Amino acid sequence: MGGPVHLRLPHAPPKPAPGCAVCAEMAVRRRAARGRGDFSAATDADVEIRHHPHPGRTRRH
Repeated sequence: MGGPVHLRLPHAPPKPAPGCAVCAEMAVRRRAARGRGDFSAATDADVEIRHHPHPGRTRRH
């Protein structure tokens, strides 16, 4: 057996860009997915929000 595994805490959920309908829809889908216990779908929505392009917006990883 190897040494201990060190895991970081997960990233905080990304915030939708203000006024962006795509990001707002992804936030709705994320909330619904979490509500039904589908954390894979919730993570997918997080990825979409995090990587959806907006002028002047920087990605946080």
